[in-house]
Amino acid sequence: MLETHSWKDQVAMITGGADGLGFALAKRLTALGVHVVALDRNSELIARAKKELGETSRGLVTDVTDPAAVKKSVDAVVAEFGRIDILVNSAGMTGQTNIKSHEVSLEDFDRVFALNVRACLITFQAVAPHMLERDYGRVLHIASIAGKDGNAGMLAYSSSKAAVIGMTKVQGKEYAETGIRVNSLAPAVVRTAMVEALPPEQVKYMTDKIPMKRCGSMEEFAETAAFIVSPGNGFTTGFTFDLSGGRAVY
Repeated sequence: MLETHSWKDQVAMITGGADGLGFALAKRLTALGVHVVALDRNSELIARAKKELGETSRGLVTDVTDPAAVKKSVDAVVAEFGRIDILVNSAGMTGQTNIKSHEVSLEDFDRVFALNVRACLITFQAVAPHMLERDYGRVLHIASIAGKDGNAGMLAYSSSKAAVIGMTKVQGKEYAETGIRVNSLAPAVVRTAMVEALPPEQVKYMTDKIPMKRCGSMEEFAETAAFIVSPGNGFTTGFTFDLSGGRAVY
């Protein structure tokens, strides 16, 4: 029941939580009193995130594509805090862009799916049993507008995010009768390091499709994501929330 849960003492695990969208959400949840555990492969980013997030949060160097590494990190969090209330899968990569499908490298395609899709399942499988024990949990998979519409020149990324949306629908239904809610969020263009690394013509292609004619902000992402994983979001599951400046109205 909603009245039995609050932000107080909640624990959130965020993959890719030391940079970009994941770090923006980590800061917002920390401000709400949540103990945030950021997972990232980059030890320097983890060190910086731990310093900025403060003493109530943690950072663990983890390769989220490795089931053994993920289990080790999850076990460490549960050993320290006794619980994981929130799982956010924010780690991701675009892979090759501005390239047509017949030119896509299969190796690159596999790398994108390993991080953007397979890692979401790896972390979910490691965390879900702990949520089931307490009959409570909030899971957020970060998808993309590209998973709904498909961005030309971004086959691997668009396909992987469509898979994330499909995973969200399945998991939402499978755990609907428990206290676990599984949703995803589909941003359009938000100014992150990943977006900055894209070719300018690719960014223009995406931004021109947004009725608001601008990128989303980190703050807008963090506020929306925080609601999705909040105790108050109790009657929505298997849903992909929009964050596209009016581009997706479905």
